[in-house]
Amino acid sequence: MNKISRLAGRWLARFLEQPSRSYRPFAITDTETLRRCMQPGDVLLVEGNLRISGAIKYLTQSTWSHAAMYVGDILDKKDQNGEALDLIEADLSKGVIGLPLSSYAEFNTRICRPVHLTSGDRENVIQFMVDSLGNEYDLKNVIDLMRYLFPTPPVPVSWRRRMLAFGSGDPTRAICSTLIAKAFQGIRYPILPHIEHEQVETLRGCEYTEKEILHIRHHSLFTPRDFDLSPYFEVVKPTLETGFDYKKLTWASQEQV
Repeated sequence: MNKISRLAGRWLARFLEQPSRSYRPFAITDTETLRRCMQPGDVLLVEGNLRISGAIKYLTQSTWSHAAMYVGDILDKKDQNGEALDLIEADLSKGVIGLPLSSYAEFNTRICRPVHLTSGDRENVIQFMVDSLGNEYDLKNVIDLMRYLFPTPPVPVSWRRRMLAFGSGDPTRAICSTLIAKAFQGIRYPILPHIEHEQVETLRGCEYTEKEILHIRHHSLFTPRDFDLSPYFEVVKPTLETGFDYKKLTWASQEQV
């Protein structure tokens, strides 16, 4: 049964990783500009064009369906085209892999940056990703893949996030944000924690102040969108970082339009 399940899982993975014809990028940033603006530990969100991307975007109510971490030159490896492998991501069929930033040259992307990381914590986050290289998605858990067969699965809104974590004990390797969330939770860096408000007595003993207590969410419940929404990650826009000046733009004349 395991062999049959694995074969079915491989077939499903290949099907879900086929490109969708309806994808249209709007604001592409060229690879070199993107690289100049990125720092190791940054999370790159991608608006994917695969069949699985449509289901993830629907379930998360977001434009982002994929996430990878920028690790710089720490891998010291190149692909067959001689490009440096400066991203690490969890791929549905290949597992956790390194790949060049240019892999997403034709996609809408967003950079999300953890703020004020210490150098030691940054190294720990990146090392976690490096140590995860080679881990594979368990393709015998076919039920984990079947949920992505429909671009708009008929699931109530309140169940959608839970649906992403449904299945095996090692659930959402297909949702690459799981691996990245686990890396940041390892250094106790917040993404979107549950926040509990508690009244605390002041030193004078007659006044109270409100204290926020953060509770960690399970890493399997995180999606690419959460890094965009997180108040603890800065959104970096390369166009603005490289000296945008609207006065220098060349507009088409009204007649041309």
